[in-house]
Amino acid sequence: MTKQRVAETDQGIQEEFNVHVYDAMMRRFRNKGWLVTNNIIGAGIRSGHVLEIGPGPGYLGLEWLKKTDNTELSAVDINPDMIETAHRNAAEYQMECRAHYIVSDAKKIPFDDNTFDGIFTNGSLHEWSEPAFIINEIYRVLKFRGRFFISDLRRDMNPFVKFFMYTATKPKEIRPGLISSINASYTVGEISDIIKTTSFRKYIINKNPIGIVIIGKK
Repeated sequence: MTKQRVAETDQGIQEEFNVHVYDAMMRRFRNKGWLVTNNIIGAGIRSGHVLEIGPGPGYLGLEWLKKTDNTELSAVDINPDMIETAHRNAAEYQMECRAHYIVSDAKKIPFDDNTFDGIFTNGSLHEWSEPAFIINEIYRVLKFRGRFFISDLRRDMNPFVKFFMYTATKPKEIRPGLISSINASYTVGEISDIIKTTSFRKYIINKNPIGIVIIGKK
């Protein structure tokens, strides 16, 4: 039986130490080729002006920019320390002209209706205290026929997979955060019930050994 969901903060990673540790983990993910960049491109998000929600230290969006041509990325994160880290990493990638980071709550995305050709987010869904509200914000700022990609952990993953993820997660200081994120994540059934209440009608929800992937278009 799947344990009851334990909500996590919707304020992101706030302490400077945790931001530093999270950056180290995501840099390692980047170096190992574990980011979902190719999945985003495979979902049809490969051109134009794209929004990332919850970029953290920025590696996913920066890798997306590196693998696409004539593209531009805007990203919103509630944590100013993460935004500062993402700016530094964009400079390392020499992507300052194509990557733009803004401190903002995703419940009120600071862009006009029908702005973006695509929107993606990875690993932030479980932090949203009002997921239907944010998904409707995604709908609002997405252009007609624009595509979206949402991926996250799922709470009902196989215990052996969960154990492998725990032992493979480095630096080890981030492991308690991994467990709280898993405990706060949704099942396919739960997120299906949520997205049915939003404005989106063209989408599919898939699961993999560790998580959930929602792809669709406006």
